[in-house]
Amino acid sequence: MCLATLIYLLTHLLIEVGRVEFTVIEVPDVVYEVLARKAKYLGRTVVDVIVDSVISNLDPESRVEVYLKLHDKYLSDAEDLYRRGDLTQASEKYWGAVYAILSAIAESGGLPHFRHGHFEELIELLSEELNDRELPKLFASAERLHANFYHGFLRKFGFEIHREDVLKLVEKLRNYLTELRSTRC
Repeated sequence: MCLATLIYLLTHLLIEVGRVEFTVIEVPDVVYEVLARKAKYLGRTVVDVIVDSVISNLDPESRVEVYLKLHDKYLSDAEDLYRRGDLTQASEKYWGAVYAILSAIAESGGLPHFRHGHFEELIELLSEELNDRELPKLFASAERLHANFYHGFLRKFGFEIHREDVLKLVEKLRNYLTELRSTRC
């Protein structure tokens, strides 16, 4: 196992102290390097690339269900990390919750969601469709939290402003997806 893989896995295991939430999978260095390059190109994490690769082999409704479960997990983890005061790690989990719910919406509509730009486009489409000018602003807060994970620049006051926006965004997106799915049944 390459050092980067080991550090990545240990970091995630430490985040989840007391809870078994990750399974360690050993991959050859060359495979991890390919995954890391693809993740960087896509603006995603290695885990996101692996999840998307596995999910792509499922039928569309199963993919939506998996993304919804991921959304719930990321949101729950984010709230737990927030309560513990780990704002940097919570930032990425809130972003993960947004990424997962947007992926579920994209899957439901047959839209791409494999690059960061796809999420930008989806938010613009939803904003126009729902005539909700607040969606892009709320999404910008999610992006701010995502950036905070990498750079750790937010203090608690600023973090809480963006957290509130993300929770509001997630609620709007969940409501939209619920309505979308109910009209298709």
